[in-house]
Amino acid sequence: MVRGAVVYLYAFDVGSEVVVAGVDPAARPATPDARRKPAGPTDVVAARPLEIELSPAPIVVAGLPAEPVVRVYGVGVVTVTVRVPGVSGELPAWRQFHRPTTADGRPLTEAARELCRRACDRLGPALRDPVGVGEPEAYTAFCLADLGDESDAARWLEVNRRAAAGLLNDQAPDRLSNDQLAETFRHRRSFTAGDLVVPDWDAALVVDPAGEFDDVVTVFELANLQLEELRALDATLDRYLDRAYDHLAGRPGLWPGRWAAVLRELRRLRVDASKLADGVTNVTKFVGDWYLARVYLAVRERFHLDDWRTSVDQRVAQLDRVYELIRGEVSERRMFVLELLVVVLIAVELLVALLTR
Repeated sequence: MVRGAVVYLYAFDVGSEVVVAGVDPAARPATPDARRKPAGPTDVVAARPLEIELSPAPIVVAGLPAEPVVRVYGVGVVTVTVRVPGVSGELPAWRQFHRPTTADGRPLTEAARELCRRACDRLGPALRDPVGVGEPEAYTAFCLADLGDESDAARWLEVNRRAAAGLLNDQAPDRLSNDQLAETFRHRRSFTAGDLVVPDWDAALVVDPAGEFDDVVTVFELANLQLEELRALDATLDRYLDRAYDHLAGRPGLWPGRWAAVLRELRRLRVDASKLADGVTNVTKFVGDWYLARVYLAVRERFHLDDWRTSVDQRVAQLDRVYELIRGEVSERRMFVLELLVVVLIAVELLVALLTR
């Protein structure tokens, strides 16, 4: 039997930016959760989002009281972390926490979405370009503090290899192939003999006999936030590119005014996309801690964050090309209109001269 907690992470893209100076004074900077390992540097600046107290209705998951925390990041993301402590039982029984529901039968995602809506209401005008509260990027961390009679995390994992893989993949352990087992544990990380981190795509296993999971969970939260933002930005760029292509494919007309409006919109989007992409990347500046940096790199590869960033960069490059095409089209139209006006003025002047004679 093992004991610990289950932590659910939800990241909601709610707008383009949150102006921290304009947030309700009741919101306070969250204390950095990233404790430093003994070998880590001492001058690392941790991410400091705003933590909002909402006094939510009690949330109960699988008969256990849950502890929600709502944080707001300047890049326009609200994260909801729901911690369910006091979980115990054999490892396969923990699979029930993969699809959590509250005591009233609602999916836990709905409760998290409601907390996000209330946080957005509290933000008010500090939230720029609100987009509503849609589907979140979700992640689950199974955190074990007590492994029973075993104190060596690596040895315990070797004995419970299939059960742990079944938990992370939400599959019956016997169904998993040896290849999948190897893939599940490919990014395993540990600092001491007693702790262990195994990040996977949908969930992670964290072992710490001291029960100090917040450092690793913070890494998961920030990586999950980056994935949500990069996905949202990629989808937004796709929509704008489709609209730009429609403008290029349509009949341009004689006057360039409509094209000028498209240019202004594309120019603003290019700046916003670059600013947001940089902001999302800079969220993880705190991982100067060497061990947490290794954990983050493992999670980043699991989430394919580099691929998402490459996709965003490609969309921005496409947007630049479309911008140049439309700007060239606008310049040609303007030159045509000016030349037409010159011809008309000359014709009018000749006509007036003939009539006066």
